[in-house]
Amino acid sequence: MRPAPRARAGRRGPRRFTRRDLAVLGVLLGLPVLLDLAIVWGPTLASIGLSFTSWDGLGEIRWVGGKNYATLFTDYPQFWPAVRNNLLWLGFLGLVATPFGLFLAVLLDRGVRFSRFYQSTLYMPVVLSLAIVGFIAQLVFSRDQGALNAVLANQDHPVDWLGDPDLNIWMVLIAAAWRHTGYVMILYLAGLKSVDASLKEAAAIDGASERQTFFRVVFPTLRPVNVIVGVITVIEALRAFDIVYAINHGRNGLELLSVLVTDNIIGEASRIGFGSAIAVVLLTVSLGFIATYLVQELRGEKQT
Repeated sequence: MRPAPRARAGRRGPRRFTRRDLAVLGVLLGLPVLLDLAIVWGPTLASIGLSFTSWDGLGEIRWVGGKNYATLFTDYPQFWPAVRNNLLWLGFLGLVATPFGLFLAVLLDRGVRFSRFYQSTLYMPVVLSLAIVGFIAQLVFSRDQGALNAVLANQDHPVDWLGDPDLNIWMVLIAAAWRHTGYVMILYLAGLKSVDASLKEAAAIDGASERQTFFRVVFPTLRPVNVIVGVITVIEALRAFDIVYAINHGRNGLELLSVLVTDNIIGEASRIGFGSAIAVVLLTVSLGFIATYLVQELRGEKQT
């Protein structure tokens, strides 16, 4: 006779963590949280507090309330041009560079010849820092020895592409978009590779054109990629700093909020409280754009 099967053990209760488990969790979770608080949220909260004070970094910290913000909005000439340039930056990257990156991704996804070469070439600017892109922009758009004036044969009456405040912001935006386009292209190309081919086949059977298939079938499935690209575009536009600083230290038409923060905090004036107020404005604008975009995308995802 076969031995009777053993009765199944009862369902185990929740596992209790040992001291060793708790120590490991504390190290693996606690240290990153502490580093995040110390490096990110600590300075953020300190900047918010300092924005209501007057401090030069050495003397006594004096509470001034909302005086820094009042001066910023009404009696600081560089502020509104910097806000305009940041909005131009956001609009140019969002409405020109990002759609162009999507267009390149769609072309490469169709399997054109030498697609690997094109991917590497278009992605190459992404590995460069914006400071390097700024130096390259100087070589291209320089008034006296720039490549653009040489190509246009403007040696007798050269155009000051980077010195003219009506032109330099657009030249810098083209340089920044050159780098941003490759990043967006790679993100969308990865998203397009993950689209189920059966969806395209079904749309083709139903008589949809390639354009209808893309906008009504393929593009809606790229919603997660759209969220990532949208957030990255906002962050890139609002944190732009090194490219304009490498060209002319963010002056004469290239003012940005990030440059104003740096000039006031570590510049000769050392107005840390006033610079912190500009940083808080930049933080508020960044969080506002990102939160609004994420909420809209999440609502659209729930509806679908």
